Amino acid sequence: MPRRARLLLPGYPLHIIQRSHNRQPCFLQRSDFSRYLEWLDEYCRTYDAAIHAYVLMTNHVHLLASIADVAMFPVLMKSVAQNYAQYLNRRCGRSGSVWQGRYYSSPVTNDRYFLTCQRYIELNPVRAHMVGTPSRYRWSSFSGNAGLLADDLLSPHATYLGLSANEPKRYEAYRGLFADAISPGDLHLIRRAITGNRPL
Repeated sequence: MPRRARLLLPGYPLHIIQRSHNRQPCFLQRSDFSRYLEWLDEYCRTYDAAIHAYVLMTNHVHLLASIADVAMFPVLMKSVAQNYAQYLNRRCGRSGSVWQGRYYSSPVTNDRYFLTCQRYIELNPVRAHMVGTPSRYRWSSFSGNAGLLADDLLSPHATYLGLSANEPKRYEAYRGLFADAISPGDLHLIRRAITGNRPL
């Protein structure tokens, strides 16, 4: 049965999930996380892409990203995934697949979904009971988006900027979004959209 064609909508960001092969750990030490982010930054510059939110878990990656030419999203993801897989296999003295295969993706087509999706991504370590608050997890965009630490990888989306024209107030408003948990209904819709390669 042929694979469903990936849905890419010009002008809309994508929520992307890339999982490791058999959900085995793909980030084994601190330098692994750093190297992945370095390649992500490099290829975003190469293909004129912008990262709005991200989290690197031990066995998968979430991204919320925009790109000038949506047809280049697969090329960007392949470039990052291949470079990281080659690096990890060399470092560990092994061969074989690091990634599960095709990444999942879902176009983000409205403002409410965009901000909910950012929260969904940055709350992953909390839902996984790795940390109590998103600010305690180093390998995510929360601290950058919340104004707690500088994060040069991030490019703010217009929806995020719309929280406030005043930067300190925008950070405060963004942190305020995390006072409430994402509803079970929204969690279901996000997961159904990303696994089905369709917008919400």
